[in-house]
Amino acid sequence: MSNPESRIPTPESRPPNPDPRTLPRAEYLLWAKRRPHPANDLARSDVVALALDDLPGARAALELTGRNDNGYPPLVDLIASRYGVGAECVATATGTSGANFLACAALVGPGDDVLVEQPGYDPLLAAPRMLGANIVRFERRFEDGFRLDPDRVAAAITPRTRLIIITNLHNPTCAAIGEREMRALGAIADRHRVHVLVDEIYLDSALREPCPPAVTLGPWFVSTSSLTKVYGLAAFRCGWALASPRVAEEIRRARDLVDGSGSVLIDRASVVAFQHLPELAERSRAILAPHLALVESFMARQPALEWVKPSGGTVAFPRLRSGEPADPLAARLLREFDTAVVPGRFFDAPAHFRVAFGIRRDALERGLDAISHALA
Repeated sequence: MSNPESRIPTPESRPPNPDPRTLPRAEYLLWAKRRPHPANDLARSDVVALALDDLPGARAALELTGRNDNGYPPLVDLIASRYGVGAECVATATGTSGANFLACAALVGPGDDVLVEQPGYDPLLAAPRMLGANIVRFERRFEDGFRLDPDRVAAAITPRTRLIIITNLHNPTCAAIGEREMRALGAIADRHRVHVLVDEIYLDSALREPCPPAVTLGPWFVSTSSLTKVYGLAAFRCGWALASPRVAEEIRRARDLVDGSGSVLIDRASVVAFQHLPELAERSRAILAPHLALVESFMARQPALEWVKPSGGTVAFPRLRSGEPADPLAARLLREFDTAVVPGRFFDAPAHFRVAFGIRRDALERGLDAISHALA
């Protein structure tokens, strides 16, 4: 008698699924995870990373126990206090990307329309698509300094619109949205009964007094952020969403289906980071301000490039005056100069490329020099 198990087809012997489901992809993140990391890595977007010993008290905080069912309570309280909202308005997440996905999961479903800015950060389009929503774009124009034009948003709204997604500071240009524009957007949202998701991951690095966190401007806003970009704590993946109590509760319940809860270990360390946030912010300013001045000086010497100077943040978004795609330039920089930049096609702006200036100064100087030589 033959062994019954011998008749069970192995995965290799099974015919391919005739109708596999193809999930939407965040092509930028796929590229970012597979790309080389050369000596002059201007394709990053965070501030130079902190070491554990650079954060006083972090080692002592690394206990493995604690309740974290709906967010580690001491961390939730610190986030709520920082933004002047109640703890019931805070939902923690794995980084800003996690917060954005959970907010989308709480607010949109199949067949809904979601308005997303252009240029825009690729994962902010992929997440609603994965949830079955349709993407509708509205433009933030180079000629207007990439400012948010509420009239363009209003013109893009459809009867099926359920969510508007923007970034402040804008990713990839780090252009700021003013309070007047944000309040005008809130009025549009109220009129059409739609929510506005505002990714504010770069907002704490604004050069001038920024627009207040969007969630403080009205009940239709959802603000997301994290410690990952501005504070040199990308490894923590400590993120959060701020929303009305009802929406925040829906975001927490969406997290139940994704990863349940966060890491107590990381959340304890994040509490320490919040206790030292003024010092961490000063460290970031000491890195970013002179580095942005270095990029500004570089741009003044580049007749082939134009840009909108960032309002802060950690990245800039130059454009080739010729209008040609920047992909060949990015490929040549990597191949011949050991330098990486992000091609603008990942943000629906192919003549642009994104450069980081929150990196080590020596790498930034070498990278800018490489761009000069590649353009020449």
